Amino acid sequence: MTDGRTPTQHDLDTLSRQLNRPVRDVVEIPARCVCGNPLVAATAPRLGNGIPFPTTFYLTHPVLTAAASRLEAAGLMAEMTERLAADPALAAAYAHAHDAYLAARAEIGERAGTGPVPEIDGISAGGMPTRVKCLHALVGHALAAGPGVNPLGDEALAALAPWWTADRCYCAGAWDEAAPVPVKDLSRHVLHLNQPD
Repeated sequence: MTDGRTPTQHDLDTLSRQLNRPVRDVVEIPARCVCGNPLVAATAPRLGNGIPFPTTFYLTHPVLTAAASRLEAAGLMAEMTERLAADPALAAAYAHAHDAYLAARAEIGERAGTGPVPEIDGISAGGMPTRVKCLHALVGHALAAGPGVNPLGDEALAALAPWWTADRCYCAGAWDEAAPVPVKDLSRHVLHLNQPD
């Protein structure tokens, strides 16, 4: 039975091609393109190699990640952080987004069978609950949770409109569908384990 959120092997291969590295510990696909390809991967809070992984909702689609990077380069994170300090209602809504992120991570961790991950207790992603330090994380959360959960994630999603909108497919040419699925992982989460003691 497929519920649309449970990743298939095709999803995992697509994620690996999107990220240009082997995907790891994906529990579900919480947001998809209109064509069905993954936009966001939900990752277990503890990777299979034992490393804690706080970024539960990982933005994977190359068009989306590039667009979020453009917004970051344009200074949107600093502007949002200033608004948080000046707007108590926005700050409260963003704090609720932080709580929602932690609750979703606990649920995903339970389904993944990772158990408690005390190293990341109270730590969400993207700078929540008091600042903005990664729009990729906020956009991933907004897409996974749906509108109204993460106010700044929703704002960032709306600001992506010149490059990406939810009603269109941007997959053609965004990654090489015919490329071999990457097998060599050079991420810092793997390299960290390979360091000598």
